[in-house]
Amino acid sequence: RPFNPGNFLIHAVSNIICSVVFGDRFDYEDKKFLTLIELLNENNNLQGSLQAQLYNFFPTVMEFLPGPHQRMIKNIEEVDKFTLEIIAEHQETRDPSCPRDFIDAFLNKMDQEKGISHSNFTIETLSRTTLDLFLAGTGTTSLTLRYGLVILQKYPEIVEKIQVEIDRVIGRDRSPCMADRSQMPYTDAVVHEIQRFIDFLPFNVPHAVTKDTKFRDYFIPKVCSTVS
Repeated sequence: RPFNPGNFLIHAVSNIICSVVFGDRFDYEDKKFLTLIELLNENNNLQGSLQAQLYNFFPTVMEFLPGPHQRMIKNIEEVDKFTLEIIAEHQETRDPSCPRDFIDAFLNKMDQEKGISHSNFTIETLSRTTLDLFLAGTGTTSLTLRYGLVILQKYPEIVEKIQVEIDRVIGRDRSPCMADRSQMPYTDAVVHEIQRFIDFLPFNVPHAVTKDTKFRDYFIPKVCSTVS
């Protein structure tokens, strides 16, 4: 019978990110996890709005204007609180000799660079990096899968070729691994074509240079925003 696969996809993708970053997966009925998913889902729906796109180009101006981007900012702040709580738990339970996940490894690196005054390994950087992994990894991957399912329904002959390649390389008795990718050029090409076709992020998010930079004949001052 018909069903919406959107929730299944974002739950699965989010839990994979959780296992890498937090070293653990959440039960699909966990209240904290469901709240996190709700926030990520809402931001996925809001980021296509005009105000959200303008915020990428003019963040300083848009911060003072009303619109759905304000809701996105609040949601990101809530996700940030969630990650800070997890980081605090890791600080209390971490064993430096046996890192469990990304957060533990980052905290170990912070210990190694304690005496370096300009180190980039700080709690703030850890929080932001974790946030980036969640927002970028969860949103883009789950939506790519969702669009892929819709698009491939129109091309059953492509689905058949993908299935043949999957059965030949991976089979039905094991999980896929990164080494399989080089042996599956057709499936890899289809994934890239889906990403090109849906144009999930037409404009890249802003970045900033960390020091005065000269690029070709242009001078870019420190912390200047750049967009591609």
